[in-house]
Amino acid sequence: MIKALDVQYLKHFFHYAKRYKKTAVIGLLMMPISVLANLLFPWLVIQVIDEHLTPGKYPGLMMLIAFMLLVLAVNYLADAIYTYCLRITGQKAIFDIRMALFERILQLPRSYYDKTPTGVTLSRLTSDLEVIGDSFVLGVLSLVKDTINTLAVLIFMFFINWQLALLVLLVFPPVLMLTQYVRNRLRQMYTITRSSLAKSTGFLQECLQGIKTVQLYGAEAEVEAKYHHYTQDFLRAQLKTNKYDASLFSVITGITSITIGLIIWYGSGKVLAGFVSLGVLIAFINTLEKVFVPLRDFTSQIASIQRSFAAFEHIEELFVEDLEEQGLTLLPAASLIERLADFKTLEFKNVRFRYHNTGPYVLDDVSFTLNKGQQLALVGTTGSGKSTIIRLINKTYLDYQGSILLNGIELSSIPKDSMLHLFSLMQQDVFLFEKDIHFNISLGADEIREDAVIDAAEYVYAHDFILTLADQYQFELKNNGSNLSAGQAQLISFARSVAQGGQVMMLDEATSSVDSITENLIQKAIGRLFEEKTVIAIAHRLSTIRHSDQILVLNRGKIVERGNHQDLLAMGGVYARLLTDKDNIEDDEGVLMPEGA
Repeated sequence: MIKALDVQYLKHFFHYAKRYKKTAVIGLLMMPISVLANLLFPWLVIQVIDEHLTPGKYPGLMMLIAFMLLVLAVNYLADAIYTYCLRITGQKAIFDIRMALFERILQLPRSYYDKTPTGVTLSRLTSDLEVIGDSFVLGVLSLVKDTINTLAVLIFMFFINWQLALLVLLVFPPVLMLTQYVRNRLRQMYTITRSSLAKSTGFLQECLQGIKTVQLYGAEAEVEAKYHHYTQDFLRAQLKTNKYDASLFSVITGITSITIGLIIWYGSGKVLAGFVSLGVLIAFINTLEKVFVPLRDFTSQIASIQRSFAAFEHIEELFVEDLEEQGLTLLPAASLIERLADFKTLEFKNVRFRYHNTGPYVLDDVSFTLNKGQQLALVGTTGSGKSTIIRLINKTYLDYQGSILLNGIELSSIPKDSMLHLFSLMQQDVFLFEKDIHFNISLGADEIREDAVIDAAEYVYAHDFILTLADQYQFELKNNGSNLSAGQAQLISFARSVAQGGQVMMLDEATSSVDSITENLIQKAIGRLFEEKTVIAIAHRLSTIRHSDQILVLNRGKIVERGNHQDLLAMGGVYARLLTDKDNIEDDEGVLMPEGA
């Protein structure tokens, strides 16, 4: 009934549940009390009918009936405590799993998010966990309790009349075979259902993020058609699931009614023949319901558990996904404190890299050296590998060939936390939290105090416009900074990079999407950076790169030219052609390079 993987999922769940074993034990102690009460009640029915009502002996009858009511009350109370305690245990375990998953998501490599839609990860952390919390906990609780109750009742039925009990057992084999078949089908359908839901959630999340673009270009019909396709897959899987669930439920209900009818027919004959007492028959029919009602409910429990196991499969994918630096041989962080206290050199030696094992190399035999205080510019057409170099430096990808040395230490052997203080990255894609400006610059870091936040804003010329806002640095941003202009949002992002205090500032197309006024402000800030810090810049404009100590011109992953601005112009090669291309000339202040990789 349960596969090896299911056992693994159960172990994973109970690993978290055992932290709350005190509550669980209290609930489990109620189970034998409930089972005993279930067995005691039909025995009392036999005593009432056969020992008092049938022979007309009424003394002591009311006492016996009162005892029956007490047994019922104890049964209901034990069931309530059992369910409450184990549900509390289950929900607390789900809470711990959710927190463990979120902690793990924060530690997944950045490359994971390049290949996995955000909505899929969101679905794992929300709807899949909710399914486990609602279905698995309730399903397992009911299944365990009902299974023990059913076995105990069957034994009791043999005790009071073995012939009637054998008649009941005749229907069990076909019921179990049918349940096993439907269980396997439900598992397949629920796996498809969870996968379809994750895809539709992922697409929905993308649509909501890009809703302005969809509306701007009138793509509502195309987007709606694609979302309809995803939800249609979910609907088909859900309808098949309901079909199997309803079929099994109706068959079990029919078998239950037929069996009760057979017992009444067969038992009535035995009563008339004097082989079975009326009390035994009535108690047997009463007990029969305690066998078939759980058996009927077993279908919905199986459905709930299968739904949960399908969700477990998706969640397990996150637990087995390699963490950011998992499997790497890293140097002890303590041994690197002095060696990485200050940036000295960054050296690429014959570096080759491709995103997939069978894909083309996006970097091929790239070598260069950047020393402290120097400025390095990367130029080239789209797909030439400029942004890939930045991604390797900040350890977004680690499986490169060749060697990347930071202060003479192989980059792949350096723990990420040991080099965070050396690099700050400013990207063209701005992300701002729905919190105030102060938080968006400091990111909540205690060491970045208010004066440091103001200094960073002044450094990038954002301080003046912040002072014009209501609440100034406590001004609450909305929806990724939608209540700011695009240029103002970029300045806040730039101030964040400066506030983090990196000794090497990496600029990835930092001015490609801002207005000319904001760009002038950023260019002034970049001028400061070029004077005071080590800089690696991917930039469109000549004003950003013309004063760089070294300019690397990339084409299809290879460095085809290198030198400073004047040297490259004198060569009359690729760099010179890029600058003299009429399509690239923008204005007197600078020249627009082709869009970056």
